[in-house]
Amino acid sequence: MKVTLYSKENCSLCDKGKKILEELQEEIKFSIEEVDIYKDDMLLEKYQIMIPVAEVDGDMLGYGIFNKVDIRNRLLEKIS
Repeated sequence: MKVTLYSKENCSLCDKGKKILEELQEEIKFSIEEVDIYKDDMLLEKYQIMIPVAEVDGDMLGYGIFNKVDIRNRLLEKIS
């Protein structure tokens, strides 16, 4: 399973969100693909005020301030 993390450079909230995902990788097997929204105008328009955003197959796991428990539950739903 691949989690796409939409973020940008120099974003402390994005760094915190990535750290939560990395912690969850210790429990659940998935990869993280980090995408900088400033490298794609469509992504910038879509996610500018929401980042960080984590998605699996287009389904949003969380955005903004990530809740580790909620994201864990959504990941577990995806693999069951």
